[in-house]
Amino acid sequence: MKIVNFVINKEHTKSFGILNADGIVDVGLHAGCRDINEFMAHYPLDSLQRYVALSADLQLNDISFLPVIDRPGKIFGVGMNYAEKRKEFNETNPAPTLFIRFADSQVGHNGTVIKPASTNEFDYEGELAIVIGRTGRNISAEDAPAHIAGYSCYMDGSVRDWQHKWYTAGKNWPSTGAFGPWLVTADEVGDPQNLKIKTWLNNRLVQDDTTANMIHTIPQIIAYISTFTQLSPGDVIMTGSPGGVGKTRVPPLFLHQDDVIEVEIENIGRLTNRIQDSALSGIVQSQTAA
Repeated sequence: MKIVNFVINKEHTKSFGILNADGIVDVGLHAGCRDINEFMAHYPLDSLQRYVALSADLQLNDISFLPVIDRPGKIFGVGMNYAEKRKEFNETNPAPTLFIRFADSQVGHNGTVIKPASTNEFDYEGELAIVIGRTGRNISAEDAPAHIAGYSCYMDGSVRDWQHKWYTAGKNWPSTGAFGPWLVTADEVGDPQNLKIKTWLNNRLVQDDTTANMIHTIPQIIAYISTFTQLSPGDVIMTGSPGGVGKTRVPPLFLHQDDVIEVEIENIGRLTNRIQDSALSGIVQSQTAA
């Protein structure tokens, strides 16, 4: 299934649903629960199968995409998890590198990603995102796949000159990350460690790799994180970005006003967003150094 989280344009009503060949089945309408976070807290996503055969209630032009999970309890990022990326940044630490993102740093598919006024080093990073579907703590790598609800694309926008010696400050400016276009359930994705992942900047291919080149596999990541914290339905894990980011290019290649950034992952879809400078967006962002 492809599960979409959205706002109905005409009604300004939030809901979520199943995307099929005819349009979108508004599950929120039929199930009496319009919040995907609330639904996942009480029901497994495979319970949505009962709605798959229903007629579409909406078309894609009737909705605006929200982040796939707009109010996750936790968003973890895994840094330096591809071989080429590690070479580009001279990374030698063998342990997984983790950071966190906040929910308000995300936008959905076709949403506007905001370049902070405080930086000239706003970078792109295309990533495979995991959505957790089952609660677990101390999950073994062998049991990890059973805890995954599905997968999506993520554009982990990075404010490089605010990463300092840790990543979190450079990852959490408002609307700097994008998550979508939809969640594809694990049964339809196939082997998540054998997916092509590509990023385009203004139709220029800037990242081109496969998830087979992850240093730490998806089961290993889930096992590692669940050792120190409980994972719950709706939690999100970004699994790292391939090489080819703008920071290490000569000359550097960063995001600017009106750029279009796209992340495509095999068997999942293509996430598209336009960049806007914060000075033109109406979003107030602090310009005081940390």
